[in-house]
Amino acid sequence: MNVTRILRRALPLIGALVFAAASTMASAAGVIKIGILHSLSGTMAISEVPLKDTILMMIDEQNKKGGLLGKKLVPVVVDPASNWPLFAEKAAELLEKDKVAVVFGCWTSVSRKSVLPVFERDDGLLFYPVQFEGEESSRNVVYTGAAPNQQAIPAVDYLMNQVGVKRWVLEGTDYVYPRTTNKILEAYLKLKGVPAGNIMVNYTPFGFSDWSSEVARIKAFGSAGVKTAVVSTINGDANVPFYKELANQKVSAEDIPVIAFSVGEQELSGLDTHPLVGHLAAWNYFESIRNPVNRMWIQRWHAFTHDPKRVFNDPMEAHVIGFQLWVEAVQKAGTTNVDKVIAALPGLEVPNLTGGEAKLLPNHYITKPVYVGEIRGDGQFDVVWNSPGEVAGQAWSPYLPEDHNIIGDWVHAKCGHYNTVTKACTGQNAN
Repeated sequence: MNVTRILRRALPLIGALVFAAASTMASAAGVIKIGILHSLSGTMAISEVPLKDTILMMIDEQNKKGGLLGKKLVPVVVDPASNWPLFAEKAAELLEKDKVAVVFGCWTSVSRKSVLPVFERDDGLLFYPVQFEGEESSRNVVYTGAAPNQQAIPAVDYLMNQVGVKRWVLEGTDYVYPRTTNKILEAYLKLKGVPAGNIMVNYTPFGFSDWSSEVARIKAFGSAGVKTAVVSTINGDANVPFYKELANQKVSAEDIPVIAFSVGEQELSGLDTHPLVGHLAAWNYFESIRNPVNRMWIQRWHAFTHDPKRVFNDPMEAHVIGFQLWVEAVQKAGTTNVDKVIAALPGLEVPNLTGGEAKLLPNHYITKPVYVGEIRGDGQFDVVWNSPGEVAGQAWSPYLPEDHNIIGDWVHAKCGHYNTVTKACTGQNAN
């Protein structure tokens, strides 16, 4: 058989292979991959699984609108399993192997700290939806959760001014968020004239379950005849036995109120909440807030999950805001290119679910309202206090001497750690 005849017979096959390859490339080019980096197992699953479902809902709704830039959004879901080093591995997998355009993920600060070098090295984009300690401003992260000045500080002010608390228990899980937040709170309380002897600080491991002695210590500290409160940064499933032990030892909200920063509707859904009625939480969103936008959103959530009992909470709303901001930035930039999306993000505003607007600031934090709610018998909250408007998130706490003159500014200074006095970009997150 001569060469001409071989080529003539091979051409159809070559053409088919070329067409198949082109179709595959076109198919790949016709989708936008979105990474979802949340623990679906382990101690943090109770809190993080609903965040995964929230992003799946946002993707589904966006696809029903025609996708984004004419392309279908495709979720890539991984499970870092409440294992902090595994978060970094899964983040690298999403960015380097799956080539996702953006990642929505993490809960604990230790998981965020674990993935941060990966996102900065690979120039990825992470939307982080959970209240945290601040003290960070990265070009590659958008922080849609509350900074301390949007949750912890207003909560302490409420207890001090409205409840008359003078003695403080700072109770937290032993990792970076509680320790740094409590460092800020201790400095703030002392600035307000609270003596060191009226502040007790304690930390327990993740998943801690034997709370009998710790609750007994809290009761003893609160028996000095001075109004005492617990400021709780306990995270994950350790909250369940903590609140059960409070009930067992008859620690009522009237005697020693607990205000929590990591307990919302999702965590309460697994508890008998009647003994906890009156205890508090500080958030930027509660499902029970009544307005047409929130009511309609909850209806859509129940329709998506096919479960009218599924609750909605603050970090889930933060993911809704973050997803909307990312979509707006992509549309503004006309591309999913990370550098161009990051440049398009600051100044964008999207509606929150409580009737206001969330604006992305130059430090990559957002504006948020603040609410204090009392636990109800049905696991929901009654709002007892709210800020008069949205509060702008501060990346660096003015109550820590080392941070007094530091800001994050990725618009003008192009820096996450900018000294407004020396005009120098130094330290962490220097560009």
